Order: sequence, then C-alpha cells, then structure tokens
Amino acid sequence: MIFEERIRKAVEESIAANPDLFLVELQISPEKNITVTVDGFRPVPLSECMRITRDVESKVNRDIEDYALTVGTFDITKWFEDRRQFHKNLGHRLKVKTSEGEKEGILQQITENGIVLENKVREPKPVGKGKHTVVKKIIIPFEQIEKAKVIIGF
Repeated sequence: MIFEERIRKAVEESIAANPDLFLVELQISPEKNITVTVDGFRPVPLSECMRITRDVESKVNRDIEDYALTVGTFDITKWFEDRRQFHKNLGHRLKVKTSEGEKEGILQQITENGIVLENKVREPKPVGKGKHTVVKKIIIPFEQIEKAKVIIGF
C-alpha cells in the first residue's frame, strides 16, 4: 500500500471513531506535509484533533516514513461545499454561490433536496408611498449550490 493510501485509511479510521466528526479535506504534498481538516455537527474540541494526530501517528510510523502532520478544524471564514456543514450552520446568515449567482439569507431549513434561506428586504408598498419590510424565502436545490460561506456579523 502506498503512503497516501495508508495515511487516508488511518485518517478515515480515526475520524470514524467519533460519529459526530467528518473529513472536510485531506491534503498530502509531495514533501509529505499532511493537512487534515475535520468538522462536526457540534464544535470540534482541540482534544479530538490531538486524538486524531496520535491515532494516525500510531498507525503510520514516523521513523519509517518522514512526514509532517497537521490536524485542524474547519475555518469558518472559508467557503464550504460539504452538505453536512449546512446542519451546523442552521440559523446563521449564509452567502451561497449557485449556478445562477450569489444569494444571501439566514439558513432556516435543510431538506432532502436543498436549503431554504430567509431574507428581509425593503420593497415599495403596493398601495401608497413608502416602503415596507417583506420576508422572502429562497429555496435552493443542492444541485445548484457550488459553495457556501457563513457571514460573520458584528
């Protein structure tokens, strides 16, 4: 078994030990710098990253294979593409890139087929002058979603 396959198998086995975790990204450079990014349905504690590191290092001997291993959690400022990450961000404001452009709103619901965003917009009143606030629901099928990102508000 080649090095990359052994690393991937060790990482996947280690993550499978905690059903709340899932692998977001595994990068292995030609210089054998390994970066493992995990996320979960709940916040991922540092102790889980340490456990995964120790577990992988016990399965792939560093004395035989010279490599550098970094295990971390998903960065909230990055775009995500994994459907499972929507569950963690229910109720948060998202920016979603779709095949039809960008859409923004609060993630209200996750269905089998897609997501529902809710957005408040100011529109002209149907009768009279002025504007009023209208709540619009945006339904986006998973097939149209390219990536999504949490919008951090202050």
